[in-house]
Amino acid sequence: MLNDLTFCELKEKETINVVDGKRLGKILDMAFTPGGQITGIIVPGDRKFLKNITGADSIFVPWKCIVRIGEDTILVELGREVAPKPC
Repeated sequence: MLNDLTFCELKEKETINVVDGKRLGKILDMAFTPGGQITGIIVPGDRKFLKNITGADSIFVPWKCIVRIGEDTILVELGREVAPKPC
C-alpha cells in the first residue's frame, strides 16, 4: 500500500490508459475545487493525435478515472472521448 504522496512524487510517474495501453505521459498539473479537493490530473497525452483532433496540448483526467497509483505508474481508464483541459 502506498503512503501519502507529494505532487513531486506523483509527477515522476508515467500515466497509462488501461483501455488502450497508451502512455499519456507524466503529470503536468493537477486541478482542484475551491475547497481544495483534487478533481483531476493533466497529462500531455499523444501530442500529434490531440493537436489534430482537439487542438489541445494536454488531457484532463478526472480523479474518478484513476484506477490505481503504483510505484512507477498511474493507471487511468479513459474511453474514446478525451476530456478538455479545465480553464
